[in-house]
Amino acid sequence: MAAVALVQGASRGLGLEFCKHFLTHKAPSAVVATCRNPESAMDLAALAAQHPGRVTVLKVDATREDDIKGAAEVVNRSFGKVDLIINSAAMLHPTGKGETSLRDVSAEGIVSTLTTNTVGPLIMAKYFTPLLQKGSGSFGRQPLEKAKQHSGIIVNMTARVGSIGDNALGGWYSYRMSKAALNMATKNLAIELGRGRPKVLCVSLHPGTLDTDLSRPYHRNVPKDKLFTTKHSVEHLMAIIDGLNIEKSGKAYAWDGSELPW
Repeated sequence: MAAVALVQGASRGLGLEFCKHFLTHKAPSAVVATCRNPESAMDLAALAAQHPGRVTVLKVDATREDDIKGAAEVVNRSFGKVDLIINSAAMLHPTGKGETSLRDVSAEGIVSTLTTNTVGPLIMAKYFTPLLQKGSGSFGRQPLEKAKQHSGIIVNMTARVGSIGDNALGGWYSYRMSKAALNMATKNLAIELGRGRPKVLCVSLHPGTLDTDLSRPYHRNVPKDKLFTTKHSVEHLMAIIDGLNIEKSGKAYAWDGSELPW
């Protein structure tokens, strides 16, 4: 059976661009696109209409475990496996602005951001791992040794500001904490899912600073050559994904392929 790619957070931005890439390049036969409100995801609906029979749109709120469980059941009935999962849904903060100092921090903001950015991808792994273990290893670079081959890949979209070792400016408490915690989840998943066979490979990827709604309030501080379109970023990220092997599992990489410090 041909490959199946699932994009969580596919209605806009990076997630939508990944869907476009899968459908217009050396693509898998099926793309599963999940988002919180499919009825209002006009760009995603238009993309599905352009590629009839190749896109399955599912309603998934990454903060609701029942939604994720239900989606896994649908994908199992429809395809019986998944080869690649991209967890791209994220929020900067419920207010749309990162905290610049401690006085801006609220328990509600931290919990909301962590739930979307960290808990959602981990619960996705919980319910979709059995399907990834049935994957055909269509993505990444497979070694000759069968013991080192993988069946599927989990990609968690992280951010450089989630690196503790790279943090020199502070601020953005909720977002930084959520991405640092997501990196820990990636590492844990890589250890657990890399035992035995079949193996599932897990990495965190940083897409760079994108021209999207999430980062738009901060574009004035970003040099023009460091502000990327989603298309530019996805092309680089797919080059990394295509070159992955089990020895790279449990690590974080920037869009240019450089390894990020934890």
